[in-house]
Amino acid sequence: MYSIFVVIIVLAIIIVWVLNLPVFGKTPGGARLERLKKLANFKADGTLENLSPTPMKPDSVSYWDMIVAMVKGNEERTPKHELPHVTPDFSETTATKLIWFGHSSYYLQIDGVKILVDPVFSERTSPISFIGSKNYEGTNFIKVEDFPALDIVLITHDHYDHLDYQSVLKLKDKTQVFITSLGAGTHLEHWGIPVDKIVELAWGEESITNGLKFTAAPARHFTGRLFKRNQTLWSAFILQGAKHKLYLGGDSGYDAHFKRTGEEHGPFDMAILECGQYNAYWPLIHMFPEQTVQAAQDLNAKVLLPVHWGKFTLAMHAWNEPIIRAVNKAKSKNLKITTPLLGEPVILEENYPSKEWWSDK
Repeated sequence: MYSIFVVIIVLAIIIVWVLNLPVFGKTPGGARLERLKKLANFKADGTLENLSPTPMKPDSVSYWDMIVAMVKGNEERTPKHELPHVTPDFSETTATKLIWFGHSSYYLQIDGVKILVDPVFSERTSPISFIGSKNYEGTNFIKVEDFPALDIVLITHDHYDHLDYQSVLKLKDKTQVFITSLGAGTHLEHWGIPVDKIVELAWGEESITNGLKFTAAPARHFTGRLFKRNQTLWSAFILQGAKHKLYLGGDSGYDAHFKRTGEEHGPFDMAILECGQYNAYWPLIHMFPEQTVQAAQDLNAKVLLPVHWGKFTLAMHAWNEPIIRAVNKAKSKNLKITTPLLGEPVILEENYPSKEWWSDK
């Protein structure tokens, strides 16, 4: 009996220690929480909600159904070969340049300002280094140390595939400003980033940073790094430069907010939108590829760059199904779509790579 008691105590200590690891971040409090409480979508139970009702799953689907489907798997969920890439060119330019690294991480240079969006360069999208979806072969060609000094790191929301603890630790001393959704700054501050380097925006709020205007816009998603969801906000960001306006989409299910944002803020020179990790089991929190194309049209975007695929497996579909479906739909709708190799530059008004490089992988 004594031995069992000791084991229980030890296990309890281990659980408490694990749950207090810094990777999980911190719940907003103080002035941040007071700002959150003033939002129209802040609920009495202390959580945030979407503009439209957004259950995590249909009533007919159980979490057990999801687990069984994930365990059953799909042999096409990961590439059979190493993915090709191009060595990134971070040289300065007067053009607006974008370089995608897989999933939702990309580098932007606009008006001479260097920006890194949703940087995730750890091997897995998980709080535990040996658990979770591992990145595909060929996608680890870039490390945080390879980036030049950055003016801005922008983080759309606090999920592990968008806000990576280890990447942030390596970026904090080479980045001037971190811009994120309201509430997510509590994680950054907990990890040692000075509060005067953090800009947090709620939907509709604007910030002029390094001469660029950032506006947080609604998205249809959720947040959370531990057990309780929706303590922090999730957003898209509108980036207005001297010559170009970009829609930086983050994660979102399809809804009327795309049309509304297009009417209020469009047209956009480019929309960067998620097109992967969808499933009929969770149809409202991620877009199907055809919806991604419709969202770009709703936004009145001249060019679509589909992201949120090509690095991690977080759903049951084939790894390249999202881009195949998005390209086919864009062609049928006469919407310009760019599909760069990992690391290949997209230059607005000059170079929109469109090689279908994923078809033989």
